[in-house]
Parts: sequence; structure tokens; C-alpha cells
Amino acid sequence: MTAARKASWPARVAGSLAAAAWLWIADARAEPPKPATVDLPVSILERYTGAYRVGSQLVLTITRQGEQLYAQLTGQPAAAIYPETVSSFVYRVVDARIDFIPNPPAQIDALVLHQGGNDLMAPRIDAAEAQQLQSAVAGRVQAQAAAPGSEQAARRLLAGLAAGAPDYAMMSPALASATRQQLPQLKSVLDALGAVQSVSFQGVGNQGWDLYLIRHEHGTSQLRILVQPDGIIAGALLSAGP
Repeated sequence: MTAARKASWPARVAGSLAAAAWLWIADARAEPPKPATVDLPVSILERYTGAYRVGSQLVLTITRQGEQLYAQLTGQPAAAIYPETVSSFVYRVVDARIDFIPNPPAQIDALVLHQGGNDLMAPRIDAAEAQQLQSAVAGRVQAQAAAPGSEQAARRLLAGLAAGAPDYAMMSPALASATRQQLPQLKSVLDALGAVQSVSFQGVGNQGWDLYLIRHEHGTSQLRILVQPDGIIAGALLSAGP
């Protein structure tokens, strides 16, 4: 067994809901316990429907079918959510919860997604802004071109993690916080893989993240990275190579 295979995979750097979204996919294999739920009238459920902006480019859309609410993040299928209280809803396919924030009480201005120790605020947006954001992601997916500065950001991120001294100024606050928590694990993985030999762009995922294949001295890895227009890294996911 090589040193790279001894490392624990995947190693996640989770920041912004985009990163949390990758955790949804990865964690869906282990179904959480089904929580107790309450019945709410359709009039209450309807208040929560609409679009909520997640990070700089993703949209979490809440829809209703009869007495059931569904949550759908850009690039992912819709998932049913169930009310624990009048404003707190849980998933049954993954260990996560959504709290809707009333302000004033009859109006919903935002929601907070709680998952994996992260509390991710998403303000409510109108249909026009939601369409603009979704169209921008769809355009990036269709073009399959790396975001400006994406490869340079990926190289700097990897170098900083391997050295145990990442540049937190190049990260969003949520990503910087998650990186500080996970740095020992990430550095251990990169130490086992060895020096980076090449970074190759592979394409754009359904949520607008750039995917890179990283060849190391002792193996390969994949880095998914989300770089904002201002050059700040909003999310990253390091996982085992193909």
C-alpha cells in the first residue's frame, strides 16, 4: 500500500453552502434518524416558498407540492424537508436542517442551513435575481472554461495547505474558519501524497465549481474549487484522485 493510500479520504475544506452542497452528496449514503415532525397548514408552508441566495452564485429554491416542501440547490435534485416546528425543517436523506427567519413575523427574509457544524445564511431574493444567478452557472457549465484566476488560486491553496500555512486572506470567512479546523488533516493527506507535479483543469461541475486533477509525487487527488469574481476562494473540496 502506498503512502497516499494510507491517507484518509475525502479531506474536505468546507466553506459556503456550495461546499456544504458537496457534503450533502457525500454524506447521503448514511441516512440519519427520522425526526418527529409537526403538521403545518398550507398557508404557513406557502410563506417559505421562493428563492434564497447561497454564497455568491448558488440558489436554494423552496417549492411546495400539496402539504410537502422541497429544497433544491443549483445543480442538485430537489429533496423533501419536514417541519419540526413552525419555522424549522429537517431533511431525511441527510443530517441537515433549515431554519426560516421571519422579519417581520409575516414575512420571510432569509433562511439558515445547518449542516456539518456550519450555519449558512441565505437571504431571500426575487425571481429575476434567481434566474440571473442560475443562468450564470448554466453558462459556465456549458462553456466548460476555468474561472479567471482559478488555477493560480488552486496552486496557492495547495501550496499553503502543504506548508501548514495557508493564506487565509484569499478565502471567504467561512472557508477560512473551516480550513483552520481541518488543517492538520489536510496537511497529513498532502504530506502522504508528496509534492505537486502538475495541476490540470478537467471541467466545470453542475454548481459552477472548477475541477482540477492534481498529480503528486506519490499519487493523485482532485480539487474542486469555487473562486468568486473578486478572486476570493468561496469553497474547496479535496478528494481522492481517479
